[in-house]
Amino acid sequence: MTKKRVLSGMRPTGPLHLGHLHGVLKNWLKLQEEYQCFYFVADWHALTTEYENPKNIPAFSRELLLEWLAVGLDPERSVLFTQSAIKEHAELYLLFAMFTPVSWLERNPTYKDMIRELKQKDLATYGFLGYPVLQAADILIYKAQKVPVGVDQLPHLELTREIARRFNYLYGETFPLPEPLLGEVPKIPGTDGRKMSKSFGNAIFLNDDENTVRQKIQAMVTDVKRPRKSDPGDPENRCVAFQLIKLYSSEEEIEEIVTACKAAELGCVACKKRLAEKVVEGLKPLWERRRELEEKPRLFEEIMAAGNEKARNFARQTLEEAKEALFGTRWY
Repeated sequence: MTKKRVLSGMRPTGPLHLGHLHGVLKNWLKLQEEYQCFYFVADWHALTTEYENPKNIPAFSRELLLEWLAVGLDPERSVLFTQSAIKEHAELYLLFAMFTPVSWLERNPTYKDMIRELKQKDLATYGFLGYPVLQAADILIYKAQKVPVGVDQLPHLELTREIARRFNYLYGETFPLPEPLLGEVPKIPGTDGRKMSKSFGNAIFLNDDENTVRQKIQAMVTDVKRPRKSDPGDPENRCVAFQLIKLYSSEEEIEEIVTACKAAELGCVACKKRLAEKVVEGLKPLWERRRELEEKPRLFEEIMAAGNEKARNFARQTLEEAKEALFGTRWY
């Protein structure tokens, strides 16, 4: 039986951190066991908010691909590629833009939210308003049947489905209607308790060295109502570090930590030292694989060229089908 196709991507706007690892990449690793996966670096999408300073995007794109391979994404089972290397995305985006009503884009809730949140950026641009159309082209050009999304991204996927429906209605059945793959995304706190983000300066990055990881974890906020070790703690309700502890500990270890903390037998410094050991051990295989790739730049380039070629061949075929449906003939 042919595997169903999955598509997902990331914008290259900075280094990856533990939030990306546990919130996205570990899910991608599982998906490549069951689906035919296409994972892409969304560098054109990065331009929607970083158009004033785009020179970092190529370096961040390379960094993203290195980390994906280091985490364990397998180029033999998943197609890894860069969006801008596949020009067919842009052409299908143009065709979709011709019949997508502006009202569909203006009612996009994420558009309004980001306008409010990123007040320091001028997002009153055609590119930012229309990025869901490009997103639809990204998904539909590979005829993806499944798209891993969070609940907050469902409106984006529904817009993709609406664009596919409209194309199929106007020109004939060409595109499938992609369905969401909803997964539980763990909330990864940063060192200050807020959501882990490079923007907040509270992230533990995948490319941090061992000492930096240890220092950041030791600086994490724990239980603010437990100033002394002799005070009983409440890790489940008050400790920020406990969210990471749960990701890196067995059920038995978690139960032991909770009991010892509540009984004031385990101090926060010792607990975070134990956590740092776990995180470092978890990251060591990634660091080793990354070093191997950095020592073989030609191999890395070959892997990425092969991924781009696989994606391009698939996208080219879909674009030809779409143009034939639209124009009724291959006169082009």
